[in-house]
Amino acid sequence: MILYDLPVATRSKHRELTEQELDAWRGLLGAHSSLIATLDAELEREHGMPLTTYEVLLQLANAPDCSLRMGELADRLYLSRSGLTRLIDRLVKAGLVERTTCESDRRGSFARLTDEGRRNFEAARPTHLHGVRAHFLSRLDGEDLDRLAEIWAKLAERPAQSG
Repeated sequence: MILYDLPVATRSKHRELTEQELDAWRGLLGAHSSLIATLDAELEREHGMPLTTYEVLLQLANAPDCSLRMGELADRLYLSRSGLTRLIDRLVKAGLVERTTCESDRRGSFARLTDEGRRNFEAARPTHLHGVRAHFLSRLDGEDLDRLAEIWAKLAERPAQSG
C-alpha cells in the first residue's frame, strides 16, 4: 500500500511492515511469550512460585544488603510503580520480602529480602537456571548468543531525540 496523500517524511513512519519485518517482530513476541510461559509453569509446578516472584527475589538477592528502593526495583523489572506495589504487598504477606522506610527520605521505601525469601529463591534457582538452559540457551550456538547479545544491546540503546 502506497500512502500518496502523506508527505514523504510521514510515509516512512506509517508504512506497513514488510514480511521480513513482520516475521522478526512476531518472532520476538512469540519466542518471549513461549519462553516466559514455560519458565513460569516450571517454577509454579516445582516451587509454587510465579516467575514474577522469582524475578523480584533475584533482583533483591543480587542487591547490596539484599535491598532496593521500590522505584529502582520497578525499573529493573519493567513494572509500573503500582504493579510493583501490589506484587510486593503479596510477597510481604508471604514473608518473602519486607518493606522498610528510607531513613534519609521518609517518602521513599525499600524492599528487602527476608531469610525466608532467600531460602525460597535458592530452592527455585536451580529449576530456573535449568529451564533457561533447556528452553533457550541449548537451542543456540556461541555465534547465535554473541549475535543476540549484540542485538539486545542495540535495542536497549536510547534512541537519539528527534526534533
